[in-house]
Amino acid sequence: MDYKKLHLDKLGFKSLTNIYRNLTIERIVEEGLLNGETIMAMNGATIVNTGEYTGRSPKDKYFVVEPSSKDKIWWGPVNAKVDATIFDELYDKIIDSYNKMNDTKTYIFDGFGGADHAHSLPIRVISKKAWQNHFCHNMFIRPNSNELENFQPKFTIINASHFENEDYKKHNLNSKTFIIFNLEKNIAIIGGTEYGGEMKKGIFSILHYILPQKGILSMHCSANTDNNNKNTALFFGLSGTGKTTLSTDPDRPLIGDDEHGWSDNGVFNFEGGCYAKTINLNKDDEPDIYNAIRHGALLENVGYDEDSRIIDFTDNSKTENTRVSYPLYHIDNSLMAKGLNSTAGHPSKIIFLTCDAFGILPAISKLSPEQAMYHFISGYTAKVAGTERGITEPQATFSPCYGGPFLTLHPLVYAELLKEKIKKYNVPVYLVNTGWIGGYAISGAKRISIKFTRQMITSILNDSIQKSEYTRDPIFNLDIPINIQGIPSKVLNPRESWEDKSLYDSKALELSKAFKENFNKYGDSIDYLKEFGPK
Repeated sequence: MDYKKLHLDKLGFKSLTNIYRNLTIERIVEEGLLNGETIMAMNGATIVNTGEYTGRSPKDKYFVVEPSSKDKIWWGPVNAKVDATIFDELYDKIIDSYNKMNDTKTYIFDGFGGADHAHSLPIRVISKKAWQNHFCHNMFIRPNSNELENFQPKFTIINASHFENEDYKKHNLNSKTFIIFNLEKNIAIIGGTEYGGEMKKGIFSILHYILPQKGILSMHCSANTDNNNKNTALFFGLSGTGKTTLSTDPDRPLIGDDEHGWSDNGVFNFEGGCYAKTINLNKDDEPDIYNAIRHGALLENVGYDEDSRIIDFTDNSKTENTRVSYPLYHIDNSLMAKGLNSTAGHPSKIIFLTCDAFGILPAISKLSPEQAMYHFISGYTAKVAGTERGITEPQATFSPCYGGPFLTLHPLVYAELLKEKIKKYNVPVYLVNTGWIGGYAISGAKRISIKFTRQMITSILNDSIQKSEYTRDPIFNLDIPINIQGIPSKVLNPRESWEDKSLYDSKALELSKAFKENFNKYGDSIDYLKEFGPK
């Protein structure tokens, strides 16, 4: 394929001779195997070792300070600043490295971020590794032949995982690794890390910048709907809260499991695939993910038997962040598997998930629109104590809008859009705790059973929860249902489940203090929401 026909010369490429663009999955798999990048595994899936980096490198992510975006970006640890001259220097070196490797293969994926055609972003990812192209094929929305014929990318990622920035100290950067976005040029460059998630999350960061400025709420959440593509539900939650598990429902087709937009047309998935954790994956507990590991799926950093190629999902010798990417149609009960676009109507239910290892928050509570804004910005869950050396108590974790690492604008921008849409479409919001009851995680208390959690989710989805009367939590200011069929009252009211009520009260005040301290980080612009949080 002629690089000039793809206008790659405008990016500085001079003579790329072996270009492979939007190959079939069979060809992509073959390329990875032929190049020695991947090996064949169980059920026809392939395995890749991503090298030194087995997860995101958040301290190496930067945005160029440039006129069009400098007053909009939420600058700080998540979105660090870098000068345009440094971007240009690294960009030129990357292009030069590609040109010097002109006799090697170059892989291009052209596709889309966003299933709603009115708001999708045409993207191009250029890489030297076939498996990175495979990852993009799985994760982004694949174009049809007509779309590909006249494709014009609006944002381009150039992946140069082979290139390291030896001058990073001179540039005042964190390490030899870099992920740099230039919103003026609509280009991102990646160097020094092979981890596939940088490409996926990179496009999400761009959509989180573009869409809210068009009045579209971008969300880090999973979503499902009913068989009539109505009664759509959104599930927000950090890792370990049950977001993927609870949104995977045999009776409700999956829209997507990670990132969505909410426009005037309804909800739409950003992705064409799923990127699931596989550590301790069990066929019985998560059959959909397990069965999705077949031809076309790409496993990252998993342990396996050399002879049989059977995966040992308990093997964390490489990383706890073992992953698999696969196209959404590998999930049988998904809209994509049914031949439908990954879009649905406006949500009728919104569920915030938390795993409270302190055993303080109610199992379920109803939020007002303003309370929803408060808890959305807070994005609370708690790490379980005892999983790391020296940790003897649960640790509170907060991530704004349940997706802090990917927000390019201030959290209030997203929270105000959420409130606007909740009110416009009259959507109830619930906070569901999938954590502990009767004490904190290491006290001998038990985690709320998945059976009870599913019953509570069902009561939300079928509206039976609306028959319940409510009581007000005096510390967290939350409305707690008094009765839900099949759920013991002690599960619903956390204080009642503690034998030592005074200990509960003291721990509740400690957690409320953590909420307040976290909320103070976001500046005076959100002070008016504090009255809707803990007292």
